[in-house]
Amino acid sequence: MKKIDKLVVCGVGLIGGSFALALRRAGLVKRIVGVGRRPEPLEAALQLGVIDEVSTDWAGALDGAELVLLAVPVGQMDAVAAAIAPHLGPDTIVTDAGSTKRDVIEAVYRHFGAQLANVVPAHPIAGAEKSGPTAARADLYQRRKVVITPLPENDPASVARVRELWAACGAVLHEMSPQEHDRVFAAVSHLPHLLAFGLVHDLAGRANAEQLFSYAASGFRDFTRVAGSHPEMWRDICVANRHSLLAELDAYLSELAYLRALLVEGDGPALEAVFDEASRARNIWADKAFPVSPSGE
Repeated sequence: MKKIDKLVVCGVGLIGGSFALALRRAGLVKRIVGVGRRPEPLEAALQLGVIDEVSTDWAGALDGAELVLLAVPVGQMDAVAAAIAPHLGPDTIVTDAGSTKRDVIEAVYRHFGAQLANVVPAHPIAGAEKSGPTAARADLYQRRKVVITPLPENDPASVARVRELWAACGAVLHEMSPQEHDRVFAAVSHLPHLLAFGLVHDLAGRANAEQLFSYAASGFRDFTRVAGSHPEMWRDICVANRHSLLAELDAYLSELAYLRALLVEGDGPALEAVFDEASRARNIWADKAFPVSPSGE
C-alpha cells in the first residue's frame, strides 16, 4: 500500500490521535502534522509522538498534504471546512470522523464545491469516555466498525483510499447513506448518551447526591459510563442530530410510560415479560457483537 507523505490531523485527541498512531504503526505515513484550536493538546500530542509537528497556519499545514482527517466536534465542522477549502490541493483527500453526517455533509457541500470528488465522509465507531491526546492509542480501531457514507460526487479512487487506510488501522468497513447513518446512531448511540447524561445530572442535583453516589455500584457505573464523555462533542452531536434523536426519545418515553403503568398496577407478570424479552434480545446481541474466543479472551 502506498505511504502517505503528509497526513494532516485536525483534532489530535482520542479519535484523530489514534488514527495517526495506527497509521504510524502500520508504516503508512511519513509525516503527521497536527492542527487544533488550543496549543496544549497539540504540544501534548507532539511530546507523545502522536504527531511530528504542530501547525497554526492552514496554508502551510495543507501544502503537499495527501490526506486530511477532520476529527473535531461536529459543531466545528462548518468553520473548519470554510477555513481549509481555499488551501486544499487538487489531489488532497479529506475525510472526517464525525458522529453525525447530515450537518457534516451540508458543510461539505457549502464549502467544498470544487473538491467534492475527494471529500469522503466517514464515522469510526470507537468512542470512549476518555478524551485528549493521552487517550489516543494505536490499537483503538482494531475490529471496530468504521462507516463510510460516500457522496454521489466522490471519485471511487478517493473512496477506496479512505477505506484502505481505515482497514490498515484494523477497522471493519461498512457503508450506508448519511440519512440512514443518522437514524441508526440516534437509536443506538446518541439516545443512550443523552439518557446517561440526564440520569447523572438528575442525581447530582439532588440534596442527597453524595449519599446516592456513595451507594452506586457496578450497575450504575455500567449504565452511566458514557456520561463521562466529552461534553462539547456530545452537545454538538445531540443538536446536530436532534430530529432523529427526538423521534427516538419520543419512542423511549412511550416505553417508559408503559413501564410506569405496569408499576402503578403492580403487574409483575407483565413487567417480567418485558424484562425477559429485553434480556434475551440484549444477550443475543452481546453474544454476536462480543463473541468469546476459545481462549476466553
